[in-house]
Amino acid sequence: MMPTKELSQLLGLARRANKLVLGSGPTLKAIQNQTAKVVFFPKDGGTSQHKKFSDKSQYYGAQFIDTLTRDEISQAIGLNRSVLAVSDAGFAKKINQLLEEKERN
Repeated sequence: MMPTKELSQLLGLARRANKLVLGSGPTLKAIQNQTAKVVFFPKDGGTSQHKKFSDKSQYYGAQFIDTLTRDEISQAIGLNRSVLAVSDAGFAKKINQLLEEKERN
C-alpha cells in the first residue's frame, strides 16, 4: 500500500475519532493554542495562505505537511475542506512514521 493512501486512510480514521480541527480559522487557533500537532495544507493552495500556515506552524512547533492536493484531503476526510490539523499525539506519531517510510523509499 502506498504511504499516500495509508495517510488518507489515517486522516479518515482521525476524523471519525474526532481528532481533527477542520477549516482555516479553527486550524489557526489550534496552532496558536498549541493543540495542533500536524497541520495539513494543500499543495495546490494559495501562496499567501501557504506562507501564513507554514510560518505559524513553524513558530508554534506544529509539523507542516503540504504533500496532498485539495481533492486528496477532501476525499480522505469525507468533507470539502482543504486546511486541517491533527490534534492527537498518537495520530501525529503514526503520520510521522508514514512520512519517514515514504522518504526512505
